[in-house]
Amino acid sequence: METCTWAPTVFGGMEMAGGTRRETPVGEDLVGIIRGFSEHIEALGLSHLLIAQRWWGSGVEMESSSLDCTAMTALFAAYTTRTQLVTAIHPGFFHPAVLAKWAVSIDRLTAGRWSINVTSGWNLSEFDMYGIDPLEHDERYARSIEFIELLRGVWAHETFSYDGHYFQCEGLELEPRPTGELEIFQGGQSDAAISMAAGHSDWMFLNGGSLEKTKGIIDKVRRASAATGRDVKFALYGHPLCRPTDREAWEEIDRRAAALDPGLRAKRRGSTSGAEGMWADGDDLSHLDTNEGFSTRLIGSPETIVDRIQAFADIGVDMLHLTLGDPLFEEQVFPAIGAVGPRG
Repeated sequence: METCTWAPTVFGGMEMAGGTRRETPVGEDLVGIIRGFSEHIEALGLSHLLIAQRWWGSGVEMESSSLDCTAMTALFAAYTTRTQLVTAIHPGFFHPAVLAKWAVSIDRLTAGRWSINVTSGWNLSEFDMYGIDPLEHDERYARSIEFIELLRGVWAHETFSYDGHYFQCEGLELEPRPTGELEIFQGGQSDAAISMAAGHSDWMFLNGGSLEKTKGIIDKVRRASAATGRDVKFALYGHPLCRPTDREAWEEIDRRAAALDPGLRAKRRGSTSGAEGMWADGDDLSHLDTNEGFSTRLIGSPETIVDRIQAFADIGVDMLHLTLGDPLFEEQVFPAIGAVGPRG
């Protein structure tokens, strides 16, 4: 099983109970964090790094605003040598033809260690702030499909034209040329997201969730992709909490859940109204962090968590997208993940 984590481009609001927020570092302080973090993940053997984009976030019921994903991808390109960099890009904020010029530069700087996460978006406030048409939910996915089609087109053809509803280009010659094929990730769990994955994407990032919930999404995508012939892979988010015993771990989780402000939960439901299929169930653990990571229940002793990871591999999860920082998890669980695969 492959592994991924968040790049440190956000400095607050990732946990809704017990989290911390600090000022965004400047200059050498920031570069030093990126350098040290890059050394750490490459020593761990992490396969992928997601450089996410939060154009605006309150840092309370959602993560705080991030540094720019394109600038930070370039910085991580300078300090990594093996990790695959995955940049989150919101269609509407970028034209795919212009983005392609930046992307092929990163592709060459990293010798092919770059992929894109096409994020249709759910935080409607940030669309409004930047003057971007948020569109209706399913229309955002239609815009993302055009974004992917144009980007794949210029990636694959020396000269390419595209005449879509949202994006156009005429006789575009992207030079220099990319080093290899383009790998596309996406998020979302709605019917529109599933349809886009089945027709256009290589990977789906899934919010955290139970085995039953995750299997239901994977099965729906597989049914949809049977008609298109695509083999979509799945990266599941999990926020591990590893302690010497299951009891110690769950006692800590219970303390965090008890400290969660009910008003904050309600505010989060309002702030995520632009999403469909995410943050939609009644699992209390889904409210402890911003992407439902604790609801994956990588919680307990090292042995318990490894067994849990194996269960997710058995239902079709190909990658764990993790929040790092739990020392016991990184020491005793992370080294075992690479050997985990589906049984039977």
